[in-house]
Amino acid sequence: MLQLGFGLVSLLLSLTAAAPDQIERAFLRNDPYLLYSLLPRGEAIGISLPAPISFSDELSGEQAFFLFQKIFRTHTTFEFYPETNPLRSARLGRYIFKARWSFLDKAGNQSVLQIFFLIRPRNGALRPSDFWEIAEIKAERHY
Repeated sequence: MLQLGFGLVSLLLSLTAAAPDQIERAFLRNDPYLLYSLLPRGEAIGISLPAPISFSDELSGEQAFFLFQKIFRTHTTFEFYPETNPLRSARLGRYIFKARWSFLDKAGNQSVLQIFFLIRPRNGALRPSDFWEIAEIKAERHY
């Protein structure tokens, strides 16, 4: 019985780490395709990003993909790394992944944001790789 408990805990921890790892790879590679599988299907995602991007709205997963495609083309990631204690538990099986995102615009100006991803279990997920989805993305200027 104890082994089953350890097995379930390790499975939950590996599932929890999968989404932040994929988000980090997407930003470091400037690749919206890596984010796309984490975006909700048939439901809106709230996205709020301060200047210099200056965007705030609710989008479908497909629209969010195209938004990040444009962002990654014009704002190349300089660094992206999880903050200390990057996973904060929210309610109802949700958690918040917090990271520092530094990027360069076309003119070479650097901006730094703290970015937060609200991650929740995906309804009807059939595979462990589809277990999590991003419900909301918010950022604030990091000084």
